[in-house]
Amino acid sequence: MAITEADIKRINELYHKSQAEGLTDEEKQEQQDLRRAYIEAMRGNIRSHLDSIVVQRPDGTREKLQRKKK
Repeated sequence: MAITEADIKRINELYHKSQAEGLTDEEKQEQQDLRRAYIEAMRGNIRSHLDSIVVQRPDGTREKLQRKKK
């Protein structure tokens, strides 16, 4: 799910409302869903950026970064 400017604006609105007067149960759920979607989008963005990194060794060879095995 892509995060839009409207989604970010809504996240901020819900945060400010929670600080000022509190949220209803529906708004709390909406806030949680929006935050989860935002985090997933950021993780995907960072992962794709890391996947595109290439390391150049001193001997001139190039290789992609590999994930560490758990």
